[in-house]
Amino acid sequence: MSQRMYNQMWTDAMAELSHLLTEELPAEPRRPEKDRVVFFQHLAMLYVRYIQIFRTLETVYDLVVHPQKRRVIRLLLDGVMGRVLELKNEMVEKEFSEYHYMDDVIFDLKLTPADLEIPIPRFFLHECSKEVQERKTMLTDILKMVEITESSELLLSKDMKQEEAIKIIQMAERARQGRLRAKLNEKSINMNRMYKTKDSGAAVAEMAATCIQKMWRGYLQRKRTKIAREEEMIFLGMAMDPKYLMPCPAEVTADAIDDSTRLKRDAHEEIFQKAAVTITKELRDTEGRDMSETKKGQIRQWFFECRNTTGAFPDYPDVEDGGSALIFVEKNPQQLLEEIAAKEEEDANSKPKGKEDKKAKGKKNKGKDEKEEAGLKMLPSAFLSDLEVGQKAYVDFWQSRNESGNFNQRHEVELLKEEMRKTIQAEIQVQVDEEMRQELLEWKLSVDKDKGSKTKANAKKKKGSKSGKKKKKEKDLTADRTVESLCKELVEQGLLKQPNNVRLQDYLGDYNYLGTTLRQNDIEPMPSLSDVRQVLALYAVLPLGSQAVHEKAPLIKAILLAGPAGVGKKMLVHAVCQETGASLFDLSPLNTAGKYPGKSGLALMLHMVFKVARLLQPSVIWIGDAEKMFYKKVPKEEKELDPKRLKKDLPKFLKLIKGEDRVLIIGTTKDPLCADIKPLCKMYSKIILIPRPDYGSRHILWKKLIKSHGGEVTKALDLSSLAKISDGYTPGHIVQVIQSVITKRRILQQANRPITAAEFVAPLAKYDPVFQEEEEALKNWYGKTPLGKKRIKAATGKEDEAPVKGKNAKKKGKK
Repeated sequence: MSQRMYNQMWTDAMAELSHLLTEELPAEPRRPEKDRVVFFQHLAMLYVRYIQIFRTLETVYDLVVHPQKRRVIRLLLDGVMGRVLELKNEMVEKEFSEYHYMDDVIFDLKLTPADLEIPIPRFFLHECSKEVQERKTMLTDILKMVEITESSELLLSKDMKQEEAIKIIQMAERARQGRLRAKLNEKSINMNRMYKTKDSGAAVAEMAATCIQKMWRGYLQRKRTKIAREEEMIFLGMAMDPKYLMPCPAEVTADAIDDSTRLKRDAHEEIFQKAAVTITKELRDTEGRDMSETKKGQIRQWFFECRNTTGAFPDYPDVEDGGSALIFVEKNPQQLLEEIAAKEEEDANSKPKGKEDKKAKGKKNKGKDEKEEAGLKMLPSAFLSDLEVGQKAYVDFWQSRNESGNFNQRHEVELLKEEMRKTIQAEIQVQVDEEMRQELLEWKLSVDKDKGSKTKANAKKKKGSKSGKKKKKEKDLTADRTVESLCKELVEQGLLKQPNNVRLQDYLGDYNYLGTTLRQNDIEPMPSLSDVRQVLALYAVLPLGSQAVHEKAPLIKAILLAGPAGVGKKMLVHAVCQETGASLFDLSPLNTAGKYPGKSGLALMLHMVFKVARLLQPSVIWIGDAEKMFYKKVPKEEKELDPKRLKKDLPKFLKLIKGEDRVLIIGTTKDPLCADIKPLCKMYSKIILIPRPDYGSRHILWKKLIKSHGGEVTKALDLSSLAKISDGYTPGHIVQVIQSVITKRRILQQANRPITAAEFVAPLAKYDPVFQEEEEALKNWYGKTPLGKKRIKAATGKEDEAPVKGKNAKKKGKK
């Protein structure tokens, strides 16, 4: 597509966004909604509409080549991503569930489940800074070096006697010969069966010809019928035309054009960066001195005006408050009224309050609480202001701009100059503040002889320094070591690993089409694998990929993935790392056993992991078998491993993770029932239950995995029956069965003997499925988690009664 088309897509997205902002930021505040269902429906509609804008802006940002437009789009894209996360968080708090089913919403909006898919922005990997890329290459080099040294050590350490080596070679050779004899015998038996003919006696040539004609005519008719049926199914839209299965030339051309557009985008960005450097230098040389003198003159005038009105020079604003920028802030009447009201409140609070005032205030607060409880309100947003700024920038400059002369979509020089002037003014302001602060001090000493103010200022500074000392800082146990040495040690100890090359889209699963219907009938549906993929994209991928989103969105420090073995928990961890370019640290109890013994060793290990995780952020800290860390009773065979050694120290390090640290802890567990649920839920703020796949997900898994392993899906392969009989089996089981059936030899035989469903039955029967009892036990365990308890209370209608009973119980106790 052309740049004009992408500009039109941006315009359409901005029109929809303006409608949403007018809905979310009305002139008068909305009344609280009493009906929970209506309120959730409103949230779901907003969520779906924001996702549509998100998908459009992500495409536009990826393929627009104008560098200054891309900066505005990026601001809007971060704001929309953050708003989607806020709405998701609000839906979880209102519906008390991590999974939401919107089949009725997408039906009303005439959308498909694919339109609800959370897109993974491509700039997560493309716009990695050079430092992060260098660190990634450093990590790969260290991993290669460690692998080479380990392999050489293994070769050197194995000292085998000549007799033992001869015995092993003889055993392997005899086994090989036995397998060859078995294959030859099998082939000879088959050939004998094929060529074995019955002695029919005196057969007439005419009867033989008639028999051959019957077979041939039957074959031809079956072939014609098959072709006619296939054409009919294609005509009715029940089957895909074979010519559309392979990428058509138009798609290949479109992909090539997109790649060339991205190269052009990168070239324009380089030109823009170089122009920004040269223009900044020119403006600093030509206009910098005038800016400095003008600002100094304005500040001196402020000094004299304050002295004339108050009789003394004012105190210079602190650096923390913004310095001289605080003097020249333009305030509208509404801001002035708010400041006056705030001062009046401070004055009122400073006066002594009587009992009557306290009672009146208590009554007012009670009245407010009753009003708030009477209905549901939207939570305050941290991203709507950013969206307003982005929309204003679009409307003020880009909406009505004529770009007929800018065919190549290069940067706008005048706009760049305005932006660079702001940065130069900010730099000059810091220098001017230092000079004028010193000048004001000299004037105070010479004119006012105000020594008291100096001592007061010093006292303030001292007080500030004391308060700063009170804050505890984390001790750096490895201050004298480089990042390379820490990484090398962590790799050698097996704590820093290279993630597997899997993507989130490889986690296959179908959409849950009956979720809303089941909930309307008071049946809690089990989530599909598609729902799991969506939730992890929201909770893990988007915050880790964008620094702006991670700082302002609801902070999620730890996620627990709970589900039976083989549902893809470990694959999801590696997929999150691949989608965001994150470093992977392994703090599983079995992996840390015997490493860094003692309390000091444990503290050093955790300090190193979290320090390197912050330096190489985004980072994922994986804890496999997370239930072992919170065992109710440690099994005898695992007592030597000491799986609970991280139980006390890891939550302390978890508290140190802040909004600016893109570090996420992901725990995986297949048996959470053997863990103490309170500390487990206290550590992991989000618990995601992953079930066994449903029928739709199993159908997709069989079809796509067979194709990915080289098999051909024909009409001889009954996928529907295969999906039905594999109920209870996990994706891990299905992968193992397909690998055992579709071998290289079987792939070569497909032309003569197509793959059938019966071939997978026997290998599938060797594995034990996930029984209904095990899934029910996981559901019951999830019902004991904080969110699960809230969901059960909401379903039974006791969510409002529980706190009242507690209060009444306390009152009775007091009596």
